[in-house]
Amino acid sequence: MQAQDKQTSTVHRVVILGGGAGGLELAAKLGRQFGPEHVLLIDRNAEHIWKPSLHEVAAGTLDIHREGLSYFLLARDRRFSFMLGEVVHIDRNERTIHLNPILDAQGQEIVPSRTVPYDTLVVAVGSKSNFFNTPGAAQQAIALDSTAQAENFRLQLMRELVLLNELKPQQPDAKLNIAIVGGGATGVELAAELLEARLGMSFYGLENIQPLEDVLVTLLEGGPRLLPALPEKLSQTARELLQERGVRVETSVRVARVTSEGLYDTQDLFYPAQLCVWAAGIEAPKFLAQLGLAVNRLNQLEVDDRLRTEDAHVYALGDCAHTPWVEEGKEGAEPAFLPARAQVAHQQATYLFKVIAARIKGQSPPEQAFVFKDYGSLVSVGHSKGVGSLMGVLSGRSWFVEGLLARGMYMSLHLMHHLAVLGLWRTLSMAMGRLFLKRSTHRVKLH
Repeated sequence: MQAQDKQTSTVHRVVILGGGAGGLELAAKLGRQFGPEHVLLIDRNAEHIWKPSLHEVAAGTLDIHREGLSYFLLARDRRFSFMLGEVVHIDRNERTIHLNPILDAQGQEIVPSRTVPYDTLVVAVGSKSNFFNTPGAAQQAIALDSTAQAENFRLQLMRELVLLNELKPQQPDAKLNIAIVGGGATGVELAAELLEARLGMSFYGLENIQPLEDVLVTLLEGGPRLLPALPEKLSQTARELLQERGVRVETSVRVARVTSEGLYDTQDLFYPAQLCVWAAGIEAPKFLAQLGLAVNRLNQLEVDDRLRTEDAHVYALGDCAHTPWVEEGKEGAEPAFLPARAQVAHQQATYLFKVIAARIKGQSPPEQAFVFKDYGSLVSVGHSKGVGSLMGVLSGRSWFVEGLLARGMYMSLHLMHHLAVLGLWRTLSMAMGRLFLKRSTHRVKLH
């Protein structure tokens, strides 16, 4: 027993909070090399879904029950430990994490509260929607931060379609208005996906509805153009594609309040909406501001160029990390900060793998700082359309792509994430299985 206790005490325990794109990739890489006794992943959900695909779940064009990856199965396959739970407190002095108990649907306790020790903590809890204290937004609008929220929107969409179908014989002019607040990637992609979903609605017994005329989508952006973080040409092309297919696009619109009937902007103009999706900004979970570590106004942990917080035992990556970005060739310039994008989390996970691996081995971490390489951005504007800006790695130029090429490259990003988590052969078999399954199922999931 004494030998066992001594052996256990030498195990360097790495705890990763959050199983999003970056956290899961890091856990899978570390688990394959060091095993479950060294690596523990904690997440509040039992299944992982690639967050950029939540807009497809919301529109009903992606079935979460076929897309989700079980953390428990991934842990067994990739050789890390997984614990289901929600963080209630982190004690940095004791290096412990306290988790809430797990309750069933009736509120009965299934698993009691737990305390988890760590030697190295990696915070990868992602972000959630920022309502900016807009009156009524948190109560009336739906965010797409999780699979549960995306499923909630899909169910509400189904309910509104059924009500509209019943109302049509008495009120022929009745419409279903859907408002999307925020013209970033999530807002643009959701608008496009809802257009795809409209095409399949007539096959679900909604005989009184003409989807193209009766389901109206309005996209509201506070800035002067869509996709403000991306090149202007990409923004203009995305707007034209959406408008050609029937989306009402309004820019320079600041939402002042949200009601059950619709939205009002700062000019008191009214936008009718039975359904409202909020995709106007993000913030990190509020509990990060209670750790005694430096955070910005969005609750993101301040990290240095090695992804370290003020605590030498705590690192952060992904959307919850406020990471400085000094572009190559611009040394001495005022540093910017990395955007909340999947490719940022992916590159940070790759970098931190080497850092954490050295800590597990008892070695000094590499001296090299994290350097982000921007390979461009891709946005889906429908299942046969896409737009993107690709950075020429060798030439330094930016290449604009659109249409099926951009759409195909966008789809490949999801496969690259699965490749990092599942490996080559499992990713190939999953891709083939989904291809055959897609040909035998309905285009839109309304049931």
